[in-house]
Amino acid sequence: MRLSVCLLLVTLALCCYEANAVVCPVIASEITGFLFAGEKVFRQQLSKFHAPQDAVQAKMKVKKCIDQISLPNRMMIEKILGKILLKCL
Repeated sequence: MRLSVCLLLVTLALCCYEANAVVCPVIASEITGFLFAGEKVFRQQLSKFHAPQDAVQAKMKVKKCIDQISLPNRMMIEKILGKILLKCL
Protein backbone atom coordinates (compact mmCIF):
# COMPACT_ATOMS: atom_id res chain seq x y z
CA MET A 1 0.00 0.00 0.00
CA ARG A 2 2.81 2.42 0.77
CA LEU A 3 4.28 1.92 -2.68
CA SER A 4 0.94 2.73 -4.33
CA VAL A 5 0.66 6.01 -2.41
CA CYS A 6 4.19 7.00 -3.46
CA LEU A 7 3.44 6.02 -7.05
CA LEU A 8 0.25 8.10 -6.99
CA LEU A 9 2.13 11.15 -5.68
CA VAL A 10 4.84 10.82 -8.33
CA THR A 11 2.22 10.41 -11.06
CA LEU A 12 0.36 13.50 -9.88
CA ALA A 13 3.59 15.47 -9.74
CA LEU A 14 4.50 14.49 -13.30
CA CYS A 15 1.05 15.02 -14.76
CA CYS A 16 0.09 18.19 -12.90
CA TYR A 17 3.35 20.11 -12.80
CA GLU A 18 1.80 22.98 -14.77
CA ALA A 19 -1.02 23.54 -12.27
CA ASN A 20 -1.21 27.02 -10.83
CA ALA A 21 -3.36 29.00 -8.42
CA VAL A 22 -4.89 31.46 -10.85
CA VAL A 23 -8.13 32.83 -9.46
CA CYS A 24 -11.18 31.82 -11.43
CA PRO A 25 -12.50 34.88 -13.33
CA VAL A 26 -16.05 34.05 -12.24
CA ILE A 27 -15.05 34.30 -8.58
CA ALA A 28 -13.31 37.65 -9.18
CA SER A 29 -16.44 38.88 -10.96
CA GLU A 30 -18.62 37.68 -8.08
CA ILE A 31 -16.51 39.59 -5.57
CA THR A 32 -16.83 42.80 -7.60
CA GLY A 33 -20.55 42.21 -8.05
CA PHE A 34 -20.91 41.69 -4.32
CA LEU A 35 -19.54 45.18 -3.74
CA PHE A 36 -21.10 47.14 -6.61
CA ALA A 37 -23.87 45.29 -8.51
CA GLY A 38 -27.58 45.71 -7.88
CA GLU A 39 -29.57 42.98 -6.17
CA LYS A 40 -31.04 41.49 -9.36
CA VAL A 41 -27.70 41.43 -11.20
CA PHE A 42 -25.93 39.91 -8.21
CA ARG A 43 -28.63 37.23 -7.85
CA GLN A 44 -28.02 36.29 -11.51
CA GLN A 45 -24.29 36.03 -10.84
CA LEU A 46 -24.95 33.73 -7.88
CA SER A 47 -27.16 31.47 -9.99
CA LYS A 48 -24.03 30.34 -11.89
CA PHE A 49 -22.87 28.49 -8.77
CA HIS A 50 -26.10 26.50 -8.25
CA ALA A 51 -25.93 27.17 -4.51
CA PRO A 52 -28.69 26.06 -2.14
CA GLN A 53 -31.42 28.68 -1.64
CA ASP A 54 -30.52 29.08 2.06
CA ALA A 55 -26.97 30.04 1.11
CA VAL A 56 -28.20 32.51 -1.51
CA GLN A 57 -30.56 34.14 0.99
CA ALA A 58 -27.75 34.44 3.56
CA LYS A 59 -25.46 36.03 0.96
CA MET A 60 -28.21 38.48 -0.03
CA LYS A 61 -28.64 39.51 3.62
CA VAL A 62 -24.94 40.30 3.83
CA LYS A 63 -25.15 42.12 0.47
CA LYS A 64 -27.81 44.45 1.94
CA CYS A 65 -25.34 45.39 4.68
CA ILE A 66 -22.53 45.90 2.15
CA ASP A 67 -24.79 48.15 0.08
CA GLN A 68 -25.03 50.50 3.08
CA ILE A 69 -21.26 51.11 3.05
CA SER A 70 -20.32 54.34 1.30
CA LEU A 71 -19.04 54.08 -2.27
CA PRO A 72 -15.50 55.35 -1.45
CA ASN A 73 -15.18 52.75 1.30
CA ARG A 74 -16.40 49.98 -1.02
CA MET A 75 -13.81 51.11 -3.57
CA MET A 76 -11.11 50.81 -0.89
CA ILE A 77 -12.32 47.31 -0.06
CA GLU A 78 -12.19 46.38 -3.76
CA LYS A 79 -8.64 47.73 -4.02
CA ILE A 80 -7.54 45.63 -1.05
CA LEU A 81 -9.25 42.51 -2.41
CA GLY A 82 -7.55 43.13 -5.76
CA LYS A 83 -4.17 43.10 -4.03
CA ILE A 84 -5.08 39.84 -2.31
CA LEU A 85 -6.11 38.28 -5.64
CA LEU A 86 -2.79 39.34 -7.17
CA LYS A 87 -0.96 37.49 -4.40
CA CYS A 88 -2.81 34.32 -5.44
CA LEU A 89 -1.33 34.38 -8.95
